[in-house]
Amino acid sequence: MVFKRRDNRPWGQVVAEWVYPRGGWTRAFQYIKHRLRRLPGTPESIARGIFAGAFTVFTPFYGMHFIVAAIIAKLMRGNILAALLATFLGNPLTYIPIGLISLQTGHFLLGTQMRGNMEGNLFSKFYRAAGDLWNNFVAMFTDDVAHWDQLAAFYRDVFFPYLVGGVIPGLICGTVCYYLSVPVIRAYQKRRANKLRAKMKKLREQSGV
Repeated sequence: MVFKRRDNRPWGQVVAEWVYPRGGWTRAFQYIKHRLRRLPGTPESIARGIFAGAFTVFTPFYGMHFIVAAIIAKLMRGNILAALLATFLGNPLTYIPIGLISLQTGHFLLGTQMRGNMEGNLFSKFYRAAGDLWNNFVAMFTDDVAHWDQLAAFYRDVFFPYLVGGVIPGLICGTVCYYLSVPVIRAYQKRRANKLRAKMKKLREQSGV
């Protein structure tokens, strides 16, 4: 196959490089920034895509961020590839603070509160909800009884507050990214166009045209 890797990486290495990419996160961010600047389209359409991706990382739809970002970018007439690249703002270094900010904002807006310690209780609720999901999956094929208590608690204490609370910080982050991106992308495209014109002029002079 044309796109198949020559080296088959073990799953452990794949997971390790997702947590800490080869070359470090600084190099990974530099690569994403480079790719964003070279995307085709107007600075505004690319920036709208970046807005969509940045906003999406504040939603609780883990595992579906690419899909959500693409839909939002499509609705905003933004660059979809820019939206997908911008979702990398959400990574193992940022997901915990993003989650805590979204949850605290959501509980504040809803007038509720997370029972117990926010950080420790959050992970325990994820774990217990996953346990219910697995138990209910097994119950489909066995005589086990399905349980929904932990999933209901997860929805009430985590998912819904996260969904509500992520809107405001998501809009703020997306807006900041949009207004920072437009002038940077415009300047890069202008500089690139000037270099291309200078190169074409030099080629014409050399050919005597």
